[in-house]
Amino acid sequence: MLDSARRTPKSCCGVGSSLTASDAGAARVALVGNPNTGKSTLFNALTGARQRVGNWPGKTVEVAWGSWRTGDAVATPVALVDLPGTYSLVPHSPDEALTRDLLVDRGAEGRPHLIVVTLDAANLARNLYLLAQVKDTGIPLVVALTMTDTAAARGIDVDPRALSEAVDAPVVPVLPRERKGLDALAAAVREALADPRPCPAADLGPAVEETVRGLADLIGSEEPEVAALRPARWAAMSLLSGDEAPWATAGLRTAAAVRARALVTEHGMPGTEVPDSEPAAPCAQPSSSEHPHAEPPHEEADFEDAELVLAEGRYLWARHVHAASVHCPAGSRATWTDRIDRVLTSRWTGLPLFLGVMWAVFQATTTCAKPLQDGLQEFFSGPVTSLAVELVGDPDHGGWLPGLVVNGLVSGVGQLLSFVPLMAIMYVLLALLEDSGYFARAAFVADRLMRLLGLPGQAFLPLIVGFGCNVPALSASRVLSNRQHRLLLGMVIPFVTCSARLTVYVLLAGVFFGSSAGTVVFLMYVLSIVLVVVMGLALRRVLFRDSAREPLILELPPYRMPTLRGVALQTWQKLAGFLRTAGGIVVITVTAVWLLSSVPAGSGRGGFGGVSVAQSLFGAVARFIAPVFSWAGFGEWHASATLVTGFVAKEAVISTMAQTYQTQDADGGAQAGALGPQLRATFEQASGGHTVPAVLAFMVFLLAYTPCMTTIAAQRTEIGGRLTAVSMGLQLAVAWALAVLVFQVGSLIA
Repeated sequence: MLDSARRTPKSCCGVGSSLTASDAGAARVALVGNPNTGKSTLFNALTGARQRVGNWPGKTVEVAWGSWRTGDAVATPVALVDLPGTYSLVPHSPDEALTRDLLVDRGAEGRPHLIVVTLDAANLARNLYLLAQVKDTGIPLVVALTMTDTAAARGIDVDPRALSEAVDAPVVPVLPRERKGLDALAAAVREALADPRPCPAADLGPAVEETVRGLADLIGSEEPEVAALRPARWAAMSLLSGDEAPWATAGLRTAAAVRARALVTEHGMPGTEVPDSEPAAPCAQPSSSEHPHAEPPHEEADFEDAELVLAEGRYLWARHVHAASVHCPAGSRATWTDRIDRVLTSRWTGLPLFLGVMWAVFQATTTCAKPLQDGLQEFFSGPVTSLAVELVGDPDHGGWLPGLVVNGLVSGVGQLLSFVPLMAIMYVLLALLEDSGYFARAAFVADRLMRLLGLPGQAFLPLIVGFGCNVPALSASRVLSNRQHRLLLGMVIPFVTCSARLTVYVLLAGVFFGSSAGTVVFLMYVLSIVLVVVMGLALRRVLFRDSAREPLILELPPYRMPTLRGVALQTWQKLAGFLRTAGGIVVITVTAVWLLSSVPAGSGRGGFGGVSVAQSLFGAVARFIAPVFSWAGFGEWHASATLVTGFVAKEAVISTMAQTYQTQDADGGAQAGALGPQLRATFEQASGGHTVPAVLAFMVFLLAYTPCMTTIAAQRTEIGGRLTAVSMGLQLAVAWALAVLVFQVGSLIA
């Protein structure tokens, strides 16, 4: 999970505006851990529905924030933040930078009161490096030991008490999916908050500790303002590693360079002999006034070598902790996860199986949702419409209020709500795939495809998010460390078909393709992937020729049986977010369309509210645009009208269809639920009888042209105004060209 004080636009998935840094009176607790250690699952178990997702203040990185009821009525309330997963506090991406900044760069008042670090019991050795870095912050911490069941299945025995003694912090085994250990974790957090004690740092060896301590003392004595904003030990480690530190004075940099060289020399690294004229003692403390320009030779190489020494110290500490607390079986044995992965991640079967799974998702979605959709459409076109007529009057008898309510809001919003079953079923199926661990395998399988674009395999994860909504997908592109990769990904994400476009696909496929609707919808998603690949290749050759290749580093979680609570929570959050955003957009768009449809396009055509849509201002605009699409087979004003509102938001396309057909005659509107026959008549007339190619061309255009105004705003934030303008023009051109191609070729074949 696609960082500024400026307001970030909401997505159709419910991403809200910026969060406040802390809830009033609540203790700030940060949840930190490697990816795929059960961190977010633990967060969901602790906060339930009492959570929200948005931007961290001053950042564009998205985080989840929630209220944690620790079970004690008199205990301090806890505001829990789920920080992005990271392997290190040395950041390589904006997501990782947020975690580092929150823990070390915000001063004592801005940092968390407590850190809960999640450690995967089945992969403890890999997780301990991050823990060693977190301990350098000095913030009190509690360890949540996750995946203990997976470790036990592999014959790995982790002793929580021995681990607690080795890391010098409370350790609580938890199984958040089964809600085991949550009370014990809450008790440990309450106790740590009641008696906060700085966490002791990991012991990295005598030479390192002496060097770090000397530099930290220098920072505390000569640069107290630096020590006030960040832990002195962390600042010392950061300087010794050669990290970018804009807060460091020239004197501190020089002192760090001298100590880094001395540390490397003492450690026996090659090529580090110290000249006689240069002090070798680690206690040398030159100030900026004494050495304004002094820099030891080969400073950059010294910092790199010193960073290796520090990393080696952390790994030695991790090995010591692991040896003291973990008993592993003599020989590794293949688990059922390994056996399944041999098939699902195979270079021969992985991609076909992934496509098969996604086809099954869309086929099941369209098939299972149709009866429920039909029922809701009948409900809104029957009882709800009748009730609205009784309350506000019959729109056929005149009056602006009945026209707005009955022909506008009831018709448009009713069409949107009829797709709630479809969205719910799709979100349930996707949540099952995600909770089971399959999506991580999909990213692994897609790595080869991503490399064709010059992107790492991690880029597939934002693309998966894009199938829900393009806005959080753009935010999720920050997981990539390379800026050119982020820019390229930001330009191709709009070609990923989102859930708002899915509702239109399902409507048109159901009307025109019957039992083959699921296959047609699936093929639209396949075309979306093809467009991403083709446009990515083209953009890479034209704009991003020098983008570097990076290896895929991805930890595959074990397969797990999805839980009812987890799936229900994910589905509700996504569905509620979609309805919250789409509902507001639809109401505003319906009102605007109704208003424009009530204004006559010229004199002598009736007064306000007494004109047909075709003769209204809205109809005039749609008729003006319609000829552009004649070659694509849908140069008719009803079709072009939906594309106008679809430019604002795809959620408004169906409501606009319903609204224009509902009110097309001033003397008597059509029924709200009778879109099918009207759509058939429109496309048959506009295409000269080539209905199927025209419908496919319309769907292709809908797929490829600008997703919505919110996506444009998010693109501008992520890739800048110039590339956003280029991207918009490219989307419109590609959409029109493909639509024309589909219709012309389809007409010849037909």
